[in-house]
Amino acid sequence: MTDDRMTEPQPHALAFRTALYAMLGIGLVNMLVALDQTVVSTALPSIVAELHGFEYYAWIASAYLLASVVTVPVFGRLGDYFGRKRFVIAAVVTFTVASVLCGLAPNMLFLVLARGLQGVGGGMMVGTAFAAIPDLFPDPRTRVRWQVVLAAAYGIGTAAGPSLGGWMSQHWGWRSTFLINLPVGAAALYFIWSHLPNLHRPREGGVKIDWLGAALVALVLGGFQALIESVPKTGLSAGNIGLGCAVIVGAAALLVCERRATHPIIPLDIFRDPHLVTLFTLSFLAGFVMFSLIFFAPLLLQGGFGLSPQDAGLLATPIAACIALGSFINTRIVIHLRKPTLILTIGFSLLLVASVALSFARASTPHVWIELPMGAVGIGLGFVLNNMNVFGQEIAGRERFGITTALLQSTRMVGGMLGTSIVGTIVAHHYASVVERTISVLGASASAQWQPRFADPQILVDEALRDTLLRDLGAAGLDASALFDAARDALVQSVHIGVMLTAVAALVATLLVRRIGHITFRKVGKA
Repeated sequence: MTDDRMTEPQPHALAFRTALYAMLGIGLVNMLVALDQTVVSTALPSIVAELHGFEYYAWIASAYLLASVVTVPVFGRLGDYFGRKRFVIAAVVTFTVASVLCGLAPNMLFLVLARGLQGVGGGMMVGTAFAAIPDLFPDPRTRVRWQVVLAAAYGIGTAAGPSLGGWMSQHWGWRSTFLINLPVGAAALYFIWSHLPNLHRPREGGVKIDWLGAALVALVLGGFQALIESVPKTGLSAGNIGLGCAVIVGAAALLVCERRATHPIIPLDIFRDPHLVTLFTLSFLAGFVMFSLIFFAPLLLQGGFGLSPQDAGLLATPIAACIALGSFINTRIVIHLRKPTLILTIGFSLLLVASVALSFARASTPHVWIELPMGAVGIGLGFVLNNMNVFGQEIAGRERFGITTALLQSTRMVGGMLGTSIVGTIVAHHYASVVERTISVLGASASAQWQPRFADPQILVDEALRDTLLRDLGAAGLDASALFDAARDALVQSVHIGVMLTAVAALVATLLVRRIGHITFRKVGKA
């Protein structure tokens, strides 16, 4: 793919203007990812209302994350060998085209598949664009300072995302929320194409990508996710037992494959470092908390509290805005801390407190008491996300920058994928159980008639379905408003249980941070 006669990159020799424009390109990539997470999550209830199929709610997030999990290490490794620029360009194009397909989706299955393609582009971006930062700035102190560009871009994307997604869904329809990626993608493509240096290390011999390992990763994670969603619905059926056995066999085959591969997609030797293992675990837990809150907070606000998409987006905005605020604060203080990992403890503690607070929020709760924990979530994530990359790179050493960055991103996405799947399963199962018990008081015949129509939380976000059901209940002489209030309470209880699970994950992460050894930011040349 490229000439073997490569020179060792000299990122410290980059002119300030070149470095700035290159970081603007990477920052816009970061904004693209942020917009997709926040805009789309706010629009999810509206998507379900039009396309139907609440059973696919979690898959809209999980399809993206599953595809990203596989592609991050693959393209991270390709970028190490062949330079990252070409792959970042391909990633932006793939992501933008997939966004258009998402906006044109005629049904939920098509949308899930398009989200998978979008995840391929997102994984390519994360695996290559973010891994280029330590190449550009080998000095970790300088790297932390340049994180301001990423923080600003991510902050703009996440701050604008919830309110923008809610407003666009309400006034232009949910399809418009995917098209916002087009102008941002075009700007990112310009800066990457024109200004990102194609830096890479010398290599010897051929490169053999571990495609079998990548396929096994996808099969194992996809099977595990399907198992998580299927067991609560059908129990330990023969199909689920077979699926579980297949996941175990696939995991064993993956271990054998990675031990034998010349260039494994998951290099097992990297897990011999206990500090890196701890960081990977923390990244997993951070993804679990972050994606669960981002994707289910809008459902709580819209379906549980009955807010409009626009109002729900405004209430969720502090998460996004405070991610930027937390990142800005972090860049000013972390390099001056005697023990830099303290910032992770503070960040996860904020996530813990915020998750507990949100698990007690009700429709009657004053909005300021919802916005405060939302803001704490954002600041906590601002303290956690960027630092784990820098800490991991410092622990791993320069020769393992690329794969360490890729695995940190992958474990975060695995955490997000499993988090949304587990929380989604809990929400759907508990909601259906509570609604069934509530409707059963009407008697056997009435329960058989009305329970199926209340079983899907979609009735709480779809105005047309809700109005039709209200009219039919009134014609039958039933107290429609009381039944709907009971259904909303059931959804609120269900989401609260899911949010409490994120609090447990944040607590475990807070306790795990102490296992990371002391990190010192070494001065490396002049950047």
